[in-house]
Formats: sequence, structure tokens, C-alpha cells
Amino acid sequence: MDGENRIILNVGGIRYETYKATLKKIPATRLSRLTEALANYDPVLNEYFFDRHPGVFAQVLNYYRTGKLHYPTDVCGPLFEEELEFWGLDSNQVEPCCWSTYSVHRDTQSTLAILDKLELDDEQPSEEAIARLFGFEEALLNGELTCWQRTKPKIWALFDEPSSSTGAKIVAGISVFFICISVISFCLKTHPGLRVEIPAILNLTTNGTGPGPAISNGSSLDGLLLDELQDHAHEAFFYVELVCNVWFIIELTVRLVVSPSIVQFIRSPVNIIDLAATLSFYTDVCQRMGEQTGLLEAFSIVRILRLFKLTRHSPGLRILIHTFKASARELTLLVFFLVLGIVVFASLVYYAEKLQDNPDNQFKSIPLGLWWAIVTMTTVGYGDMAPKTYVGMFVGALCALAGVLTIALPVPVIVSNFSMFYSHTQARSKLPKKRRRVLPVEQPRRKREVGVANRRVNAMKHQHTQPATHPAIFKDAFGGAKIGDFINVPQLSSLQPRQPTTGNVDLLLPLQPKLLVPLVAERRESKPEEMVLPEPKVTLHCADQSAASGNNTPGDDDES
Repeated sequence: MDGENRIILNVGGIRYETYKATLKKIPATRLSRLTEALANYDPVLNEYFFDRHPGVFAQVLNYYRTGKLHYPTDVCGPLFEEELEFWGLDSNQVEPCCWSTYSVHRDTQSTLAILDKLELDDEQPSEEAIARLFGFEEALLNGELTCWQRTKPKIWALFDEPSSSTGAKIVAGISVFFICISVISFCLKTHPGLRVEIPAILNLTTNGTGPGPAISNGSSLDGLLLDELQDHAHEAFFYVELVCNVWFIIELTVRLVVSPSIVQFIRSPVNIIDLAATLSFYTDVCQRMGEQTGLLEAFSIVRILRLFKLTRHSPGLRILIHTFKASARELTLLVFFLVLGIVVFASLVYYAEKLQDNPDNQFKSIPLGLWWAIVTMTTVGYGDMAPKTYVGMFVGALCALAGVLTIALPVPVIVSNFSMFYSHTQARSKLPKKRRRVLPVEQPRRKREVGVANRRVNAMKHQHTQPATHPAIFKDAFGGAKIGDFINVPQLSSLQPRQPTTGNVDLLLPLQPKLLVPLVAERRESKPEEMVLPEPKVTLHCADQSAASGNNTPGDDDES
């Protein structure tokens, strides 16, 4: 019949009905191995119960019917993956029409993983986490922390974790102040109004016998010194840089000493920039000592890079940096297409300007055309070079249009990445720091009735070994209940057939010898010639139930 081929599945309180052959379409899955021996099978309702998400199961069952797996838009991606894993299905079988929507959660999970590494949360780490970071976990468990082991994490948090305490915020404020003063001082000392002219100090003699140059009669010493004037920054900038550099040296040294890992501290790009900027101060010291620094003076530009130290104090700057890291592929494509367009249009405009007689041709070579192409494609347009012929103007128009399209295409991706990072950061800041713990629930399993099965086996063995007496046939419906509590031996005064006794438990037990002796003697006295030993019969009743289900015993059937 058709009803025998159907199966009922109760998933999260919603019943689904399908054919058994439908569940066999995808082998080696949970639904293809359903049997009535499972613990979640209900023989009364004739259904299988699963405490799972019913919305996802609707798509799972549809996958068995049609062979196409679709993603429900009202379900979170990790939940959908967890449900598919429970039913034994592969999440990569999602249809292409739903794949773009389904794979969004994977990008979200990677974004959250990056934000976890950024440590943007203001939550203070626990004592165990700090001890694990510094390698003091064993000493913490044993209670053997030294004074230095207790002080080192506090100093580290004071200089590296601005949000850990009020003192750390003060130290961070002082560091930002000196960074800003150092950068402003570096920029202002190049202003012409803040520079002074200092005459060069020459060791001169008037008779030409000294180590310096000789001065002839009638020459002017003032005129010679005036020709040797040098332009220098005001002396006040040196002392400002000196004070800032003292703070940077102290900060860098303390952070190096209390760092959890010296290797990671040295390999950090921000720390490398801080060290290079600190060493660049000594170029100013060499200039004050009269040494010719030459190109080393340009090394002081590293001080501008101290601004990257602000990333330790500004979550927004860290998000911006990681936005560019996440958009590295799009930025690489942008640079590649820009270089390709620059080379192509520089070559085209060079030969286009030579097609006509043009005395004002500014494109003397392709390298000069490269400069014009990059200025045009980036829509800057300095105007120092421009094509004069009609063909050259047409090439210039194509170059400008190609530049706009090339730059405009990757920009939305970069903006989207920044918006994604920023929105997740804002959402994480509003989430509660501690979540309520949910205990896992173990799925129910059917218990095997080992005791009842053993008693049944022993009863069958007793039937074969003792054919003269009635076998002990156990029908225990109460599990671990004691049989002796339910035995009720009826009166044997009459041997006439009686009505069947009803009860939940019917047991036939062989009578003991002491009960058989008086019964046999009474029978011989009354009718010796018809003396037939009746089959003893014992009926068990449940004492606490007044009515039962009326089952005839085997002994009653024989008598009737």
C-alpha cells in the first residue's frame, strides 16, 4: 500500500511527510539510514522526532526531492552550515543562484577574525591571559610569581595598552603630544622666516703662516666672512627636538625591556620606524659639530613616519590600514591597468604628434609621453604638455576617458571594505562583553533491557530441560519490579474450570513440592480411579490496579 511507503518526520515541532524512496536518493546521509530502532522514533505516533531548525530542514527535504540545494535568506550562514553538517550534507552543493548570498557569512567571519587580531576592544585581559602571554602561567598556578613577574605586565600595559588604565591613558597622551611636537618642529624649521644665517668660522692669519688661508694687504676680513654665510634652522628647534628625542628613547627602551617577545617587538614595522626616527636626530647633532652630513641630512625625513605610531592610539587608523590590506588585490589590478594604459597612450601620442607638421611638438620621446599619460589618466592635468594635432587630441581624449574608468572601478570595492570593517567595529563595541553560557544537551538514546532479555532466555532453557513441569514464562512489563511482590496463589479447593483472570502480568510458575503433597492425597481419597494430577496454575496480579487487560493464560486454554 502507499501508506507503507511513506514516512513522517517531526523536525522542531513541524511534521513533514514524504516517501521512503525519496530519502534513499542521497545515500550515506542521516535520513537515508532511518530505522525504527533509533531512539527518536515514536511508535505511537509513527514518526521520527529531530530537535533541529525546521526552516533549514524544508530546504534539506527539498534537496532530496529535486536534487537542488537552495539557501534560505532568513537563516544565518553558520547556522545553515551546522544544520547541513548534522544531516550529513555538503554545503558546497548550494546552487549558483544562492551562492553569492550564502558566501557572505564567510567574508564576515574573516573580517571578524581580522578585528580580533586588531584588539580594538577596550576589555581588559584576565590575569590568566596576561600570564599566558608572558609565559608565567605555570608560576601563576603554583603561586610562585616574583616581584619582577608581577611588575612587568603592569609596565607593559602602561606603555602598550592605552585603554588598560588611567595611567596608561596619560602615558599615551604624552606620547601623542611629543609626536605632534616633533613633526611640527620638523616642518617649521624649513620655513625661510624661521631660519637664520650663521657665518662660517674660519681660522685665518694675516701673514699667511697659519693653517688658514692668508689674507693679502688691503683685503677685508668682514667681506670674506660675509661670503661664507650659511643658512641654518633656529637654535630653538634643536632643543625642542632634543627634549622629544629623550622621551622617545625612554619610551622605546622601556617597551623593549618589558615586551612579552623581544623578537616580535624588533620585527614590528612601527618599532622599526620609531628606532630610525630616533637615530635620525643625530644628524642634527653632527651638523652642530661642524660635520658635513651630506645625504644623511635627508635621512631625517624618517621623523615624519612617526605619525604611524598614532595607529597604536587610534582604532580608525588601524581599520584604514587593514582596509588597504584587504583591498590589496583590487589595488594591484588598479596599478596594473594604469601602467598598461600609460605605456600604450604614451606611445600613441608620440607617433600621433609626428603624423603632421608640428613645430611646437613637445613629445620629443616616449618617456616624456609617459609623464603626460600618467598626469592625464589620473585626471590631474598640469598643462605643461599638451598635444597640438587633431590626432594627438583624439588620443588625449581616449587617455582621459580610460583613466577615469580605470580609477573609478576599484574604488567602490575599497570603500565597501572600509565600510564593512567600520560597521563591524561599531557593532562589536555595542555588544555585551560577557555572554550567557548555554549548556550542551545530549541527545536521548534508547536503553537496552538487558535484564528482561536474560530472564526470557533462562525461561526458554528451563522449558527444554524440565518437560514434566510447566515452564516459567516471564512477561514482565514493569522492568526492574520484583516478581515476589505480585504473586497471588488462588485457592485450590475446586478443580472446576474457572474464568480467565485478567491482569497486566501473567506468569505460570511450577508449584513447590510442599504444595503438591496435600493436593495429591486429597485427590486419591475422593476418586482414586480418576486421579489425574491437574496442571498447577499461578496467576500474578498488580496489586495497585483494579482493572487490567484480560489475557488468557495458557493453562486456561488447555482446560477449555
